[in-house]
Amino acid sequence: MAIKLIVIGPTKETFYKESENEYLKRLTKYCKLNYIQIPASRKSIIREECLAMESSSIKKHIGPSDFVLLLDEKGDYYSSRQFAEELNLKLVNQSNITFIIGGAFGFSDDIRQRADSLWSLSKLTFPHHLVRTVFLEQLYRAFTILNGESYHND
Repeated sequence: MAIKLIVIGPTKETFYKESENEYLKRLTKYCKLNYIQIPASRKSIIREECLAMESSSIKKHIGPSDFVLLLDEKGDYYSSRQFAEELNLKLVNQSNITFIIGGAFGFSDDIRQRADSLWSLSKLTFPHHLVRTVFLEQLYRAFTILNGESYHND
């Protein structure tokens, strides 16, 4: 199974980096996760220009057969068990799954149109660097649920 996670910009804070690295390490037991970090747009302060530049970089990493899931506050909400079930369905039915976490301005319209699905982690708004850790933890949790391991408690 091929899973890609595309993120915008580097993680600067050490505590975010450490938590991301911990879950990336744990996930190696379950999948090969291609973690792609593209540069955040710094050439403009205009939202639309930033989104266009980031969109161009994102598209370079999306294959024509990729099933693209945007992590977006307007997406579908799932419990951890439902998240695991949805992930399992995608793993069984799709050959290449690409998750994308947007930058500070979110996603351009063309990336939204390319998306096959939108998933949300919460109704709350989080810094995109924190979303990386939360998503990686939920991905790890989903794999432990799917494998009947004792990490998740209902």
